[in-house]
Amino acid sequence: MTRKGMGMEKTIDGWVCGALGVVIFSGSMPATRAALAGFDPLFLTVARAALAGMLAVTLLLAFRQPRPARGDLASLVVVALGVVLGFPLLSALALRHINAAQSQIFLGLLPLATATFGVLRGGERPRCGFWLFAGLGSACVIGVALRHGAGLPVAGVALMLAAILVCGLGYAEGAKLSRRLGGWQVISWALVLALPLMLVLCWLNAPATLMHVPGGAWAGLAYVAVFSMLVGFVFWYRGLALGGIAAVGQLQLLQPGLGLAASALVLHETVPPVMAVVTFAIVLCVAGAKRFV
Repeated sequence: MTRKGMGMEKTIDGWVCGALGVVIFSGSMPATRAALAGFDPLFLTVARAALAGMLAVTLLLAFRQPRPARGDLASLVVVALGVVLGFPLLSALALRHINAAQSQIFLGLLPLATATFGVLRGGERPRCGFWLFAGLGSACVIGVALRHGAGLPVAGVALMLAAILVCGLGYAEGAKLSRRLGGWQVISWALVLALPLMLVLCWLNAPATLMHVPGGAWAGLAYVAVFSMLVGFVFWYRGLALGGIAAVGQLQLLQPGLGLAASALVLHETVPPVMAVVTFAIVLCVAGAKRFV
């Protein structure tokens, strides 16, 4: 196979992996909302990270992965603070003020945050046309937020915006590191790095009893621990590393639509009909952005 053909295959692989990651992540906010019916936001955050961390330890030992180099530790700390602790905690706190459907709207800013940090941390340089389509895609989602989200609590908005910033940084930093360590290794080592603290916090913040926690809350915790915290990142970081942080990151524009559908199906929350039209426009923006990376 020619070098050009290998590059094309690599790019396609990146986009497929990125799309799988987005599909998995789209269930995160509805699952978190369901889990909050039985757990405190702080306990939920540290419990999901602790469970995922123990799974990560098992994987790293089973596949006999070498320890990361000392120079990679700072990047792993950034990943852990961004996607293991920061985004889960801030978004869980936000969901005490807004519902899962409303939280999905803010995810329209995540592709821009990821692309920006991809430039700052990953050394990528997309062309002007990319930023145009990326901005239009985000504007589509934000437009829905302005139309249907009037009167949202300030606390919920501020927490979600903070969550988006730390998540974008964690995505870009992890993608850069994945080029050397591999996608699943990066999230696994970040989880392991955070595991001791997560276990201590889990013990300190454990509820007095778990007898009355509803089944839906347990299911939500299981989803965010296994899929949102680990499996989704296996595909996502591989996709960003192979296809480009800025380019593949635009697939996140589809996450609000997928998440709203999940909120409607699982939590029976109201979804604005205009989201069908917005989702189609977003697909066009993603395709346009891809041409100018």
